[in-house]
Amino acid sequence: MSFLSALKSGETMLLDGAMGTQLEKLGGDLSGGGKNNLTNPEIVLKVHQDYVESGAQVLITNTFTMNPIYVSTHNIDVDLPAVNRAGVKLARQAAKEGQFVMGGLGPTGQMLQPFGTYSEDDFYQGFKQQAKILAASGIDGFIIETMFDVNEALCALRACRDTADLPVIVSLTLSAKSDGGRTMMGQTMPECAVLLEKGGADVVGTNCGDLDPEEIVQVVQNLKQKTF
Repeated sequence: MSFLSALKSGETMLLDGAMGTQLEKLGGDLSGGGKNNLTNPEIVLKVHQDYVESGAQVLITNTFTMNPIYVSTHNIDVDLPAVNRAGVKLARQAAKEGQFVMGGLGPTGQMLQPFGTYSEDDFYQGFKQQAKILAASGIDGFIIETMFDVNEALCALRACRDTADLPVIVSLTLSAKSDGGRTMMGQTMPECAVLLEKGGADVVGTNCGDLDPEEIVQVVQNLKQKTF
């Protein structure tokens, strides 16, 4: 069964959890979390395996910040194709039959114009470079997560959609619960969801941020009522 078919079945699927905190517990290098795919692969594999044993049905590759803009602006010395390929390989190695591996894309760590120096095309091209490597490495879909600006998320979404015919999850980070949840940029979650749906997202959600679990439940309930 494909990931998209599993989604459409209506059954609840459990994704894994945070990677960085688990790598830290095991002594991983946090200066560039994805680098551990190459420097400490046994630790990354252990985290994936622990999530599988805990019941996760979907594993996310340890490639969160392994896009060219983040790597270059944070001076991370890493082979970009190799680290992304290794991230997929490790997650796939841990996954059991019937489980899925999603290629993880995170924010660039930079701002779009006029707040920053990067254009939407800069972001798009960077995300597309990473998406191509992940898709070629054998993922079941993409997950774009921890995005605080829907415009950056849309750049990543378009890059994934233009790269491969694979399902895409987009998850935003919220800083306030007002008006159904708001990003750091002041964008409401219902507004973001509509834009992301139009852009081709198969799933829209939220992760991290400043909201507690009860507040996130309220956001999700509101989102379900106002979107697809």
